[in-house]
Amino acid sequence: MITVVGWDGSELSAEAAGRLREAGLVVGPSAVVAQLDVTATSAADGTLLEALHHHLEHGEGPAVVLAQGDPGFFGAVRALRAHGLEPDVLPAVSLVSRAFARAGLNWEDALVVAPSGPGQLNRVVNACRAHPKVALLAAPGVGPAEIARELAPTTPRALIVCEDLGGPGERVTHSRMGEATTRPWKDPEVVLVVDPLHRPTEPAWVAGARPGPPEWALPAAGGLPAEVRAYVLAKLGPRLGDLVWDVGAGDGRIAVECARLGAAVVAVERDEARCAELRAAVLAHGVKVALARGQAPPALEPLPAPDAVFVGGGGLDVIMACAVRRPRVLVCALRKVEQVAAVLGRLREHGYRGEGTQILASKLVLDPDGSHHLAASDPVFVVHATPAHTA
Repeated sequence: MITVVGWDGSELSAEAAGRLREAGLVVGPSAVVAQLDVTATSAADGTLLEALHHHLEHGEGPAVVLAQGDPGFFGAVRALRAHGLEPDVLPAVSLVSRAFARAGLNWEDALVVAPSGPGQLNRVVNACRAHPKVALLAAPGVGPAEIARELAPTTPRALIVCEDLGGPGERVTHSRMGEATTRPWKDPEVVLVVDPLHRPTEPAWVAGARPGPPEWALPAAGGLPAEVRAYVLAKLGPRLGDLVWDVGAGDGRIAVECARLGAAVVAVERDEARCAELRAAVLAHGVKVALARGQAPPALEPLPAPDAVFVGGGGLDVIMACAVRRPRVLVCALRKVEQVAAVLGRLREHGYRGEGTQILASKLVLDPDGSHHLAASDPVFVVHATPAHTA
C-alpha cells in the first residue's frame, strides 16, 4: 500500500513511474512533486504521517512517498517504520554519494552527520574537528557558514558546498572557510568538510569513523601512571561529537588518548618543551589535537565550550575556571589529600556533585633470585565531578 520512491534528478525507472501513476496519494517535498508533474492528490512532506494514516484508513488506493536520493539513508523509511508502516522502497543515488562524486572523492572513509537543527551544531563541529573527512547533510542553522565560523581559526578545512544536486540549479562550490562565512548560499544540501593535509596511512576496512584503539592507557615514561590514566579516561568518557579540554596537558598523553577514542581535543600547556613532546606524541599516533599554548586560566577564555575537561596541572583557580564553562564532566588529578576537600567544596559551590578516589598501583618487579616483589607508585587522588542536576 505504501511505496517510497527516491529521486536523484534522473529519469525514474519504469517501476517507479508505474507506482506514481497508480497512486491515490503522493507525499513529498513540494519541489520534487512539482518537477515530477504528479497528477495524484498530494500532500506536503511536513504532514507525511498524518496524510498517510488518513489515506490508509479510507482505503483510497496505494500511496507513494517521494524522497530525494536514497530514502533509506537518513530519510523517510526510518520515520515510516518507526510508526509501524512497512513500505516498499525504490531508492535512487543518495545526496551524499552524488556530492562525493561531484567532488571526485572516495567516501568509504567519510563520516556522515545529519543534524536535526542548530541545537546539534556543536556536536557536528566537534566531529569535523576530529575527523578528516565529513559529509554534512545541511539543516537550518547548520550549514557552511556556521561550520566555517565555528572551525576557524584553529581547525583549517576545505569546504565543498553542494546545492540543488540533480536539479536545474545544481552548483558545487569549493570554498575557503573565510569565504563560506560571508557568501550568500542558496539552499545547501550537502557540505563536505575535508582536511586537505590528511593522508590515510592504511586502507579502510570499515566505512565511516575508524574503529577504537586496541588499548587504553598507553605506556609512557613519567607523568601519571597508566592505571590512573585509564581511570581518568573512563570518567571523561570521550566520544565522537565531544570536545575535550586537557588543561596542563604536559606531554599530552590524556589528550592523545581522548583523540584516539574519537573526541575533538584542545590541549592547554604553557611550557614549550612539553608542547614539543605533545606535538611528537600527536604525530606518532596520527591523531588531531589542537594545541593552545599559554597559562590557564587566561588561555581558556577564547576556547570553544567543552563537553569534558581534565585538569592535570594548575591550581584551584584553573579548576574553577573550567567549572564555569559547565562541562558535563570535570576530572582532575591531585597529589595531596588536603587538596581534595578544597576542590570538592568549591565544585559544590559551582553546582557540581563530585567524589574523590585515591589510586595507588603496585607493579610486580622481578628480583635477581627469580622471586618478585611489589613496587608501589606514588598515590594520586582523582576528583570526578558532574553537574548536580544530572543523574
